[in-house]
Amino acid sequence: MGYLTAITLLWAFSFSLIGVYLAGQVDAWFSVLTRVALAALVFLPFLRRQHLTVTLALKLMVVGAFQLGIMYCFYYQSFLYLSVPEVLLFTIFTPIYVTLIYDVLQRRFSAWYLITAVIAVLGAAVIKFEGINEDFILGFLIVQGANLCFAIGQVGYKVIMEKEKADLPQHTVFGLFYLGAVCVALPMFLLFGNTEKLPTTDTQWSILVYLGIVASGLGYFIWNKGATLVNAGALAIMNNALVPAGLIVNLVIWNRDVDYPRLIVGGAIILLSLWVNETWVKKRVTAAHA
Repeated sequence: MGYLTAITLLWAFSFSLIGVYLAGQVDAWFSVLTRVALAALVFLPFLRRQHLTVTLALKLMVVGAFQLGIMYCFYYQSFLYLSVPEVLLFTIFTPIYVTLIYDVLQRRFSAWYLITAVIAVLGAAVIKFEGINEDFILGFLIVQGANLCFAIGQVGYKVIMEKEKADLPQHTVFGLFYLGAVCVALPMFLLFGNTEKLPTTDTQWSILVYLGIVASGLGYFIWNKGATLVNAGALAIMNNALVPAGLIVNLVIWNRDVDYPRLIVGGAIILLSLWVNETWVKKRVTAAHA
């Protein structure tokens, strides 16, 4: 849980940085390409051939293509239709996707995990249920595309690593994850990118570098490594912890209005779902599959 918690705090800044400084100002396709290319540069030097097989390499590239490449293509477009709080609101369905995809890959249905995910969704909904603009349907669908790809990627990586040797140094193969994302982002930029909307200020360039090297480069490696260390229920719940974290950042730094009672109640519900998962669900699922 420590890995996931740390990256939740790190990523809490990304929503506002993109929504405030990049969305509508810098070409979304260029932002995506820059972010995944910088992340790849961080980890490609660590690749070690002795830890790779063709099959593992292809699997990691496919996972990276979904979790970063295709997900970012949806994610950055969503800010053209939605505000930062609305994007946060529509991410509350990710835990459901995480739980269901993991069960499908394991060829089973763990209703207990689904219950904890639903509790977390309710908590996030309490926090962020408010009025939305006229583009909400299209924005909602775009964010759901991002959520689904993010869920496919992190669950896929978790399942892949569960089948590999326990002592596999994950940093020596993770560069392929980012390479898979580049294979999606590069052609998308070449096809749809607008070279007239490249970054024009030091602030925009600095944010892109930060998002690429830190939020993506370090963030996705630590998040996915953390995903291999927890059960599917805890992973689903931590996906929703981004909602209150993102709101707090929005409030403290960008001074957005937040309904404090909703934030407190919703946050308490999310913590309750985590407690239920850690103290009750784990035991039941372990006993059922013993």
